[in-house]
Amino acid sequence: MKKLLFALLLTSLLGCTQEAQNQLGRTIQNWTGTNGVLEVYSGEKLVRRFVKIDKLSTAYGTSDSQPRGYRFGYGIADTNLDGLPGVDEKKVYFEVSEFATYVFYEQP
Repeated sequence: MKKLLFALLLTSLLGCTQEAQNQLGRTIQNWTGTNGVLEVYSGEKLVRRFVKIDKLSTAYGTSDSQPRGYRFGYGIADTNLDGLPGVDEKKVYFEVSEFATYVFYEQP
């Protein structure tokens, strides 16, 4: 019975499109949570950093449900760029364009 259930699960995952698999992965990641860091660059220079991000989401249109050209999330604006949330640094909403140079990673 377990083998049959595993085979059905594997078949359904392989039959999904790449976007469906990505959305499933984001759903699992959103459920488990992360300790993400987003760094935004201008050329080779780091200009913004957000820490303690629980997820980075793709925006979708309200009426057409099409993906938009930016990602968004909530995180602490690391104004002094030291990689740590400071006492005077606040949690903010942010958006990052698909044309921006940025790196998102989970902090160890």
